[in-house]
Amino acid sequence: VAGQVRCRYSIGGPFPASSHRCHHKQKHCLPITQCGALSISPLLFHPHAKGSQIIMDMAQKAVKRQASFCNAITFSNRPIVIYEQVRLKITKKQCCWSGALRLGFTSKDPSRINPDTLPKYACPDLVSQSGFWAKALPEEFANEGNIIAFWVDKKGRVFYRVNDSAAMLFFSGVRITEPLWALIDVYGLTRGVQLLDSEIIPPDCLRPRSFTAIRRPSLRRETEDTRLSVSLCDLNLQEENFHVLATMCPIPQNSLNSQHSHLFPSQLESDLRFHQLRGAHVKILDDQTVARLEHAREERTLVFTSRPLRINETIFVKINKSNASRSGTLSYGVTSCDPSTLRPSDLPYNPESLVDRKEFWAVCRVLVPLQSGDILGFMVNSEGELHLSHNGASAGMQVCVDCSQPLWMFFGLHGAVMQIRVLVLYLPPFHPQTPPPPQGSPSSLQIQTNESSSSPGEIRKCEPFA
Repeated sequence: VAGQVRCRYSIGGPFPASSHRCHHKQKHCLPITQCGALSISPLLFHPHAKGSQIIMDMAQKAVKRQASFCNAITFSNRPIVIYEQVRLKITKKQCCWSGALRLGFTSKDPSRINPDTLPKYACPDLVSQSGFWAKALPEEFANEGNIIAFWVDKKGRVFYRVNDSAAMLFFSGVRITEPLWALIDVYGLTRGVQLLDSEIIPPDCLRPRSFTAIRRPSLRRETEDTRLSVSLCDLNLQEENFHVLATMCPIPQNSLNSQHSHLFPSQLESDLRFHQLRGAHVKILDDQTVARLEHAREERTLVFTSRPLRINETIFVKINKSNASRSGTLSYGVTSCDPSTLRPSDLPYNPESLVDRKEFWAVCRVLVPLQSGDILGFMVNSEGELHLSHNGASAGMQVCVDCSQPLWMFFGLHGAVMQIRVLVLYLPPFHPQTPPPPQGSPSSLQIQTNESSSSPGEIRKCEPFA
């Protein structure tokens, strides 16, 4: 029943004799019984103690961060009990940020917390204060649709599980002698969550695995992760049964996101995807928003947008992974050719050869070095001018196109650029931050265009601008 607490053991009396077996251990676990003497109201979000970017539904079951990557701390409306699993579903993911959901507990009554005094981050801001304990959920578990459960045991240890996985040790050191409220920071990649019915699971049915043991196989980090290295907040974690790798509070993630917040608009959405048509040596990942170079091959690596461009919208491309030991950079362009009419075999080894086709193709290459974390912005205005920005700085108009016809963007991964992510935002008419340099000055791009064979005057050829 929605809004109810499901209990799997009775606090008010002895356990029944009947039992069933857990799948993951050879011992008897307890059946679901009535709550008996335990009376718990539904677990909801606290209606008032919340960050400035949080919007909440009327039922107090779902929250969403409306902008930015922070200022989204929330609490439960009542204290939790020992072994009560706080269950939530990730309903929205926004891929342009780093870091994910922060989960934990507080002994401070949220009703006595002034929302205006809440800091931007649970980690490290709140956990550095007495009475707050929280930790970052690993990013690979922060996908839309995942159900996360976390709870505290009688020793002050906090565990979590993802979907139907085994319980994993999260952190310890929580004081259980005081009432505890759930703390949920809708941070970074995680933009929306929904509370589900909480459950109380008997401890005998919870066989935790150490955080280190479960995480070690997935510790293959990408190149960019060296820039997102985490630091530890000292919570005096002393664990008698587990030697825990306490990857607490990614402070560099906060700094990196702060930098990106100046490059990305606050209302950025991920409604643009890569088209299913792609070159033979590139792979599409993460709901068709990420393109990754395969087999370190630089030819036949083209990817296309899933739909035509819209006037005055900005398409952002983030360099997710780079290899400084390789030379070369990203190529990109605009075409009137619908990718759905092409076959993979139509895509050439060299993107520049596309200009020989009958459709309109403008092929460009960024000459400035790109590295992990760099953000490029592309926008076609009503005058048919394609503008480029690099890490928030305008590079001016790059090429002219006929925007009266549908136009798709395409990208080619070359050299140091190993992986990219695409996002989009509709903006008012674009106004460059700095005027373009005089014609004839050195350009940061090499541009090739072809004439369309459709009709005279259909394509306007422009000289490149920086």
